[in-house]
Amino acid sequence: MTTPDPSVSEYLQWLTVEKGRSRATLEAYERDIHAFLTWWGDERPIDEVTSEDLEAYLNELRDTRAASSVARALSSLRGWCGFLIDEGVSRHDPSAHVAPSRRGRSLPKPLPEESIAGLLDSLPRVTPVDLRDRALLELLYSTGARVSEVVGLEIQDLNFDEEHIRVTGKGSKQRVVPMGRTLKSALRDYLGPGGRSEFPRPRAHAHVFVNVRGGILSRQGIDVIISARALSAGIARSSISAHVFRHSCATHMLAHGADIRVVQELLGHASISTTQIYTAVSITSMQHAYNNAHPRAHD
Repeated sequence: MTTPDPSVSEYLQWLTVEKGRSRATLEAYERDIHAFLTWWGDERPIDEVTSEDLEAYLNELRDTRAASSVARALSSLRGWCGFLIDEGVSRHDPSAHVAPSRRGRSLPKPLPEESIAGLLDSLPRVTPVDLRDRALLELLYSTGARVSEVVGLEIQDLNFDEEHIRVTGKGSKQRVVPMGRTLKSALRDYLGPGGRSEFPRPRAHAHVFVNVRGGILSRQGIDVIISARALSAGIARSSISAHVFRHSCATHMLAHGADIRVVQELLGHASISTTQIYTAVSITSMQHAYNNAHPRAHD
């Protein structure tokens, strides 16, 4: 559990005394800031938050919240960051270069299927790190799991006999997702001899994915892995992230005829309206392919 940050109470008190904010506004700001602190965790100081970290957090919010709600969260964090600078707690403002959410949801930009396949098929299987990275990227694409869910995944969550994975999502809600054959093979290779057991302190905790020191692999560590592997496969770093794997999983499944409610359950969306955005992506892709390929698409 995240330790309460005293600066939050100080900021809210300042808003009350100096700005005269209403009780409802203060409660909304408090919820937004504490939600971010829960996501950030206790392991690193708050002044180490970067613009990239904040963008990653907001991207996760966009999965389940309207643009107006994400914009308010950014506004809450922006005000708090400014307060921390004024108080000498932080030296920089990570929110300064983060653009506010636009009204309405923008369509996610999934990678083409051939790009994803090329990346996954290019991964070597030589070292323990190779086996870890292959299992990690296969899992991100195969399940569409959020990066926070992958970080928290434990070995006991993997059921190889029943071929499914128990994922713990937002609000500690659990769901079961299928373990496809390719993913099952990648996980077995990583968890077998020559894989996870070769990292330092392999039994220090039960988390599936570990860093080179044997600790729990963090969100930032996953981002570094994706960046490095994408570069090796000739994919622009700006076009890929853990969130893009999630987008791509949903979009590709719908394009191949999956029922939207199945995709909703797979991704852990509380509302089907969130999943419907991927339907729009599929239609857009279909329209583009049709215009390029059908002889009667143009005059």
